[in-house]
Amino acid sequence: MSRIRRLLEDTINRIAAGEVVERPASAVKELVENAIDAKATQIDVSLGAGGKTLILIEDNGHGMDADELSLAVERHATSKLPEGDGGDKMFRIASLGFRGEALPSIGAVAHLSIVSRTGEGDTAHEIRLDGGKLGHVKPAAGQMGTRVEVRDLFYATPARLKFLKSDRAETTAVSDILRRLAMANPHIGFSLTSDGRKSFAYPPEQGDTAQLKRLGAILGRDFADNAVPVLATREGVRLYGFAGLPTFNHATAQKQYLVVNGRPVRDKLLNGAVRGAYQDFLAGNRHPALALFIELDPSELDVNVHPAKTEVRFRDAGLIRSMIVGGLRASMAEAGHRASTTVAEQTMSAFRPGGIGTGQPNPQGSFVTAQRFQAPMEGQGEGEGEAIREAAADWLSTPQAAHYAGEPVPTHLPLGLARAQLHETYILSQTHDGFVIVDQHAAHERLVYERMKTQMAERGIARQILLVPEVAELEPEEGDLILSRAAELTELGFVIERFGPGSDGRVAVLLREVPAMLYGADCTGLLRDMAQEMSELGAGLALKERLEEIAGTLACHTSVRAGRRLNGEEMNALLRDMEATPNSGQCNHGRPTYVELKLADIERLFGRR
Repeated sequence: MSRIRRLLEDTINRIAAGEVVERPASAVKELVENAIDAKATQIDVSLGAGGKTLILIEDNGHGMDADELSLAVERHATSKLPEGDGGDKMFRIASLGFRGEALPSIGAVAHLSIVSRTGEGDTAHEIRLDGGKLGHVKPAAGQMGTRVEVRDLFYATPARLKFLKSDRAETTAVSDILRRLAMANPHIGFSLTSDGRKSFAYPPEQGDTAQLKRLGAILGRDFADNAVPVLATREGVRLYGFAGLPTFNHATAQKQYLVVNGRPVRDKLLNGAVRGAYQDFLAGNRHPALALFIELDPSELDVNVHPAKTEVRFRDAGLIRSMIVGGLRASMAEAGHRASTTVAEQTMSAFRPGGIGTGQPNPQGSFVTAQRFQAPMEGQGEGEGEAIREAAADWLSTPQAAHYAGEPVPTHLPLGLARAQLHETYILSQTHDGFVIVDQHAAHERLVYERMKTQMAERGIARQILLVPEVAELEPEEGDLILSRAAELTELGFVIERFGPGSDGRVAVLLREVPAMLYGADCTGLLRDMAQEMSELGAGLALKERLEEIAGTLACHTSVRAGRRLNGEEMNALLRDMEATPNSGQCNHGRPTYVELKLADIERLFGRR
């Protein structure tokens, strides 16, 4: 008797279902992607028990006739690949759902009902698939489009049910999938209803601002208010989207999204590129919010890496990473001295009931006792915040506060004119419609750092010849890789050459010159780190980013320190430099360099509004 045998059709379908339908969210993803490919402009999803007992998806797409409906539930049937294709189109996929296994796989483990009607049809048709058993197509009542109903998911494979999470967790997973697809398709309306309660509804967006409106609806109004556009084009690849300002940051990277050719994906490339782009704006434990969209020729992309199509592989990953880093940095530079609006909101929250401090409001809304002001900056003493508030209140009550030399503060000075220095650390400046508090050390640190980066870009990196060249022994692969990039390293200040074989089969690399800013540092250790990073990232950006990190440290130590007294001319010069310098809204660690409060905010604070 042969030990090799063919599996039964039901078993084959259930194995396929295990690959495609991992949980309710997987089924929703496949079905909604089919609706998007059907040119739907409205997609409504309803769940019961997190999708375990019910998944209902309705769309107004082009629908299917009776013949198409019977074919749709067969394995390996698809409308996404041309008839007679010999496999060439498999690597030029331009649609979302194309594997042709979603419907039969879902029907193998659940009760599946599909009702569909085309625009030309007089009536709708229905087909059922229960635990792999296929019914006949029959007429039914239905609107144009398709209605897919999935009941009792995994009833045919009850062992899978125990691996599902709580109803709430499964609903959250479905919501995340839908939000990502809605983000990628702003022209389509999406809604989610869970156990009879509406979770969200995004109307279709039109016009040039459709993408930002949809992102604002999903990521919150704060994101729309504090995002800058990203746009880059290179070698047939187009990158666009929106990125949050560095001061609009979060504790996790959950609000980072990448969409490739309309397909939401999770990709390590994005995480590494974003980390590289923001590395001189944010501390290591803070993460920006952003949504980036990449369009490229489908032949340059492999979407068949993962059964659920949540991962992709780029033919030229180095190009994509370089575009993301360059595009994000260019957008941050164009933002100039702008800081996020949430900085002012966090500042004002310190004065409100429930904020930081002990003040309690009276029935009229004013405060009985003053709360302690705490700006979101490090190094602030216990009483400094209160002193800032008291000084600001005293200053606002003086006749000089409203005018400068008898004239209003010009509107073309966003950071206004310096009025005072508090505790030799903070500059108080009046603008035409409020006032600004500047952390002089954080601001000057950013100015020095940006100046150093400009000098490095314009004049190149100054090199220092080593009196005694250093030898670094690297693993063979790392040594060969770093030697292959010797010309790039020379531009960045490192002059290296092969020094013959090292011990234990390693490659010896001779280091003759180093960047002047690194003279005296452990450059051989840095060379080893760079070789490992180049091997991992597949790009020569690791060294440049490391040098910028070192430049940031030098800028911190050479900038104006807190506690230094400045005169009026020096304070105003600092403000003008900030207005003219990119990225001056935050220091090298992602903290804001200034807090701006409008007159309306101040009037509300003192009960005038």
